[in-house]
Amino acid sequence: MSGGGTSALARAVADWQPELVEVSRRVDPWPSAAFAALLDVADPTPGGQLPPLWHWFTLLDHPAQSALGDDGHPTEGAFLPPIPDRRRMWAGGRFEQRAPIEYGANLSSRARVSEVAVKSGRSGELAFVTVRSELTVDGRQVAVEEQDIVYRSGDPGRTSNRPAADEPAGDWTLEVATDPVLLARFSALTYNGHRIHYDRPYATEVEGYPDLVVHGPLMALLALELPRRNAPDRRVGRFSYRILRPMFVPTRIVAVGIPSENRVEVAVGTGPSLTATVELETG
Repeated sequence: MSGGGTSALARAVADWQPELVEVSRRVDPWPSAAFAALLDVADPTPGGQLPPLWHWFTLLDHPAQSALGDDGHPTEGAFLPPIPDRRRMWAGGRFEQRAPIEYGANLSSRARVSEVAVKSGRSGELAFVTVRSELTVDGRQVAVEEQDIVYRSGDPGRTSNRPAADEPAGDWTLEVATDPVLLARFSALTYNGHRIHYDRPYATEVEGYPDLVVHGPLMALLALELPRRNAPDRRVGRFSYRILRPMFVPTRIVAVGIPSENRVEVAVGTGPSLTATVELETG
């Protein structure tokens, strides 16, 4: 880990050494069926294998209501850095699938903070925290995931402008209309209490956004829908993504993919809001 510099934000995380967190849960088919219903697509559970990143609906934290702050996020947690007036944003991640995850399996996760870095940007200092999770079934490693989360202290860094209206182009296309109901259902499915996704007065008046904010994980999952729907005979081996800018309701999310022999370059939303690379394998 590196704190990077001697700023107040760097000093706040310099001695932070969170412990390893282990979780084990059964992969129930219900959340997958519920997310498929959210997308108006066929239930994937009869196929017997969990689509990539859909383990997010299984390995959920469930803090007590009394443990939540004014923004709807927990005030304390294993991977929440000790930053005053902490503001959290999802920045991206990487995922490598090494073996199938089947419904009914007992999925275990060993997660730890692998890197902390403080950087300066246009909106001030930011702390980048990377959480690495190793997923196993019956002691056999099935996947490795890294999530990059960005934190800032104090002022939320107001984002008053929407991205440009130009949409990306590609051979594979997926469109999803967003509204407050869609975001509320996804928040419920992921047990996400962050008020920027369902409380418009809070999102606009406190956090300074122009409207409700579309979940970063939802954009990542929509990126993976492109190969799942257009290349069902291929398996996702690796997936990496970056969230470049927020997306707001009401908007029509357009995800496009440019496939080549063994990979797909993906852009989601105008701007775009997310870019990703999917590496495909046969079988």
